[in-house]
Amino acid sequence: MKQTLLAVLFVVASTLHGSGQQGALAKSGKSGELFDAISRMDGVAFSAFNAHEAKRLMTMFTNDLEFYHDSGGLTDFRQTGDNFTTMFGRTPDIRRELVPGSLEVYPIKDYGAIELGQHRFCHQENGKEECGIFGFAMVWRKSGDVWQISRVLSYGH
Repeated sequence: MKQTLLAVLFVVASTLHGSGQQGALAKSGKSGELFDAISRMDGVAFSAFNAHEAKRLMTMFTNDLEFYHDSGGLTDFRQTGDNFTTMFGRTPDIRRELVPGSLEVYPIKDYGAIELGQHRFCHQENGKEECGIFGFAMVWRKSGDVWQISRVLSYGH
């Protein structure tokens, strides 16, 4: 578990700093079969988010989920579900859009994939649209034909 998180942190750090990309990271993470599969799954997850369907959204996560949020801390599966339900109640118009061109996907041998990108969240506040762009990294676990998110890093808030 800690090894997976360290691998994700390494990829995020390399992506943010750009100069240390060697070996597997030098390969394109912006195309191919794995990229297409994770891009599609990202769309499924955030379709549920944008529809404010917390129960459907939570089916996209593993039961051992670890969700790291730079300003919110670490939450597990249950806490994350509660947080989504609360957010959707308090901010009924919140929506998420993937920043075009920001998505990168890399394989994790015998496990799944790492998804990196930026997304934009918008909602109405005091009569005007408020938006912010934030970074994320997600670790996807593949079991059979099923993809689920097991780790999330959300940062830049």
